[in-house]
This record gives sequence, C-alpha cells and structure tokens, in this order.
Amino acid sequence: QVQLVESGGGLVQPGGSLRLSCAASGTNFRINAMGWYRQAPGKQRDLVAIITTGGRTDYADSVKGRFTISGDNAKITVYLQMNSLKPEDTAVYYCNVVQYPSGRNYWGQGTQVTVSS
Repeated sequence: QVQLVESGGGLVQPGGSLRLSCAASGTNFRINAMGWYRQAPGKQRDLVAIITTGGRTDYADSVKGRFTISGDNAKITVYLQMNSLKPEDTAVYYCNVVQYPSGRNYWGQGTQVTVSS
C-alpha cells in the first residue's frame, strides 16, 4: 500500500512564495517519476511539473521560470518551490508518483494554494 502525504499549501499574496512537499510511504516501492498537478474550480487537472528518476524536469509553460521541482528518489519525496505567485496559480495541488515497473499512478489528497491580496 502506497500513501502520499502533502504539505505546504496555504494563502499567500501575489508575488509571494510557497513550498509544497510530498512524501510517500510503502515498502519495496520504486518509481519512474514524481510530479505535481493542479486543479482549479471547474477546470481539469493539469500537469504543473514533473521530475524523472534521472533528474529530467519538465514544466507547464505558465510556471516556467517561477516554479522549481526537486526530489529525493531514495526517500520518494518531491518538492515544489513556487515563487512569484499569481492569482491564477490558485488551485488544489496534487502530488503524483508513477510506480516502476507497473506504471501505476498514485495521488496525494491535495493541498489548497490560494493566491490573493
């Protein structure tokens, strides 16, 4: 059984910063990649950033230059540093892990990020 526990969301003013964390628990758990997705009210869940076990990263165009993803493969922990936050970044952010070799996706419970003055 794999569980993902997220933390770090909250309310921040435009231009501010937040750091999200996600830690996985489970035995004999290997991964292909870890990432963050977000879902705003009435919208679909979209990819924000992803990092592979090889260290390759990819970002949504809307967050490039502002967000940074990092991770610890051994601890199956992933972080998202969010700077220069904008109101349009407001959403529920979900941690995602892709298991190796099954390719199965696991999701966290979500953490709310609200950017507002």
